[in-house]
Amino acid sequence: MNVLVYSGPGTTTESVRHCIDSLRFHLSKYYAVLAVNETVLLNEPWMRKTSLLVVPGGADLPYCQVLNGVGNRKIRKFVKNGGKFMGFCAGGYYASTRCEFDVGGPLEVSGRRELGFYPGVCKGGAFKGFKYHSHLGAKAVKLQVDVNELSNVPETCLSYYNGGGVFIDSTKFGDVKVLARYADQTDIDDEVRAAIVYRKIGKGDIILSGPHPEFSPDRLRDIEEEAKDVVFTLKPHDKGRKLLLREMLRKLGLHVSEDIEDTTPKITPMYITSPFPEQVNILWTNLHNNLEIRKGLFKDNNDTFSFENDLQPNCHKEVQGEDPVQFIKFVTSGSLPSPKLIPHFDIQKYFKRLFQLSSKTAPEFGSVLGYSNVISSTHTILEQNPHWLKNLPHGMTLTATTQTAGRGRGNNVWLNPQGVLPATILFKIPQVEVSPSFIVSLQYVCGLALIEAILGYGSQVVGERGVGYEDMPVRIKWPNDIYMLKPEYFNSPNLDTNTTIDGDEEKYVKVAGSLLSSQCIDGQFYLIWGGGINVSNEAPTTSLNVVLTKLNELRKDMRMSALPVYELETLLAQIVSTINYFYSHFKISGLSPFLLLYYKRWLHSDQKVIVSGHHQGESRTCIIKGITPEYGLLIAQDVNNQEVLHLQPDGNSFDLFKGLVYKKNT
Repeated sequence: MNVLVYSGPGTTTESVRHCIDSLRFHLSKYYAVLAVNETVLLNEPWMRKTSLLVVPGGADLPYCQVLNGVGNRKIRKFVKNGGKFMGFCAGGYYASTRCEFDVGGPLEVSGRRELGFYPGVCKGGAFKGFKYHSHLGAKAVKLQVDVNELSNVPETCLSYYNGGGVFIDSTKFGDVKVLARYADQTDIDDEVRAAIVYRKIGKGDIILSGPHPEFSPDRLRDIEEEAKDVVFTLKPHDKGRKLLLREMLRKLGLHVSEDIEDTTPKITPMYITSPFPEQVNILWTNLHNNLEIRKGLFKDNNDTFSFENDLQPNCHKEVQGEDPVQFIKFVTSGSLPSPKLIPHFDIQKYFKRLFQLSSKTAPEFGSVLGYSNVISSTHTILEQNPHWLKNLPHGMTLTATTQTAGRGRGNNVWLNPQGVLPATILFKIPQVEVSPSFIVSLQYVCGLALIEAILGYGSQVVGERGVGYEDMPVRIKWPNDIYMLKPEYFNSPNLDTNTTIDGDEEKYVKVAGSLLSSQCIDGQFYLIWGGGINVSNEAPTTSLNVVLTKLNELRKDMRMSALPVYELETLLAQIVSTINYFYSHFKISGLSPFLLLYYKRWLHSDQKVIVSGHHQGESRTCIIKGITPEYGLLIAQDVNNQEVLHLQPDGNSFDLFKGLVYKKNT
């Protein structure tokens, strides 16, 4: 599920950044925290896959200008149906029935507000001195917390404040609960001085806050000299702020991380290894011959690299600077890194399995491996660094134990925890050999290889069944996500797969996804395929091994032996080997030979979909029949006139099947 932070007109970059950072700190184990603009809220089907919508600080008039009408109706419906809403500072003004700010002053903003989640007036600033786009009016305010409503929080907390309001006459509304009040006298006359309020709206919940408990003093940058005392005041009391925000999120009904000392893990070196040391040596030589490496460092478009040879292991160990450095350690000696350096991934086990499955001495894919304990993103480190990318070999594979900014479709970013397997593979192909349909079709072939690797786990030959693993209930959701039946539905009668990924009762949940990005540099295409598979993590949805446990229970009832759990190293080798096998056929014959297998694995045969037309309000009901072999467009038939249409998504980031449009055949 998603937690969305509004980032459109009216917000400030700083407020959005603090929101995202703090929410990820508390929620990343269970939710993907994403920034979205007004176009998403107005036009995309975000509600069904979203647990919480957050409106951060900034200026509320622009919020009203873009969201009044359609946007606010969607937000109200989302909350009434069980969604959660949180508004900080300007978000609190915007979500009240009336906003009154700096009344009679030069910055006055007053008027009714559509959303009306707080039934009264939000009036501010609670403390005078606010200036737009500045910290000069900021304060470290003391809050008195109602510990009956927010347990595990100190009775008094300090929070960053900059222009937020007081929720007037809060005790007059029987369904409003004051979670915290300003401890000191405010410049707005109100007996309670409500700073943070909670209210139940239909099936949903809302919390509005005048102060900024989402602002971390450690992340306050570019702050004016005159306001630095605010940071100094807040820092010693930051534990209370974290507890306050955590319990506010829990109050809304969200799953939160209990450990407030938990921090984003630091990036660790990437080890580049191969059973063929000469391949690593060639890469090492190419990088040093082709890149301008100064003082041991190379700065690419997105990352700064320090390249090290395992024969000189500590030559740049103390490199420091403004930008974090991604250390790349080349294992040219032929030996593998010590398990003490990489305790969570057995490289030797990976290579052993890779060569068991390969018919070649040196497989086209996966024989050069880059592994990190912690990396920002195995995909981004290739895609956003073209100079480094140009020198990497075709078939190079990257993986990691933890990604701090894993990539998904639509530029979605999240922290993927231990137990999730990221796999990124580089295809280098001369431009003359690549057509647009080749690029589009390749993502289908790789996605199909991913599910075949899961089902063929344990087999000794690529493409054969995995002796029991073929019973794993995994299916493809077009174009390349993999969904799995929840364990509680294993024995459900009349299980209609193409209707069980939507609606109130979702029986299938996403267990893996993939994406393909492309760029052309100097007459060569660089296609980067990336996949992420939930192998052994229990949250935020489910994983292969959680479902395998249920499958083994059923096997036990049938007096069959239990299947061994999926191991990261073995599964990665299975994925790479399957892609290697499929690609050898795909580059000769295209997508067509794979379509029967793709249809066998997908969820959508004869599924009904509503298709948007080319004119406002126009829609058609269609039945899905397949995909085109050239571009992978959905083939569908209109139920009324039997016309065959080719469907494509409208570009939304949440559910391709909620935004299908048809492509006119010319």
